[in-house]
Amino acid sequence: MVTMQKAAFQKLRVYALSEEIADTLWRIVVQWTPFARETIGPQLVRAADSIGANIAEGYGRGPNNDNKRFVRVARGSLNEVIHFLRQAYRRQLMSAHEAQGLKPLIEELGPKLNSYLKSIGRNNKQPTTPNLQLTTK
Repeated sequence: MVTMQKAAFQKLRVYALSEEIADTLWRIVVQWTPFARETIGPQLVRAADSIGANIAEGYGRGPNNDNKRFVRVARGSLNEVIHFLRQAYRRQLMSAHEAQGLKPLIEELGPKLNSYLKSIGRNNKQPTTPNLQLTTK
């Protein structure tokens, strides 16, 4: 088994929420019919994965405008996820139960992304990301 030391960005609530949303959507989309899985599915999954990827990349850039730009892209990806979720629900690819399960996560992530964006560069003391060490067990 390969394990990695937890990077500092992984401790952010916005990052944890983005992972939870992306993983939940993955589990839903892989169950769709091939047509749905190959059309709207990749766009939805890529948009969801993009949220966390942009938070991570921006964090690695430090407490500056570059980081803010990546958080804005993450916010745009969240809006893209919302769009494709609406499409998936209207096209009956998702159950009401699945949609309702995602709703509180998405409603929490939006304001948290905005707060995180406002906090970047305030005190210029962002913890550094530790060196990732791969170990096998």
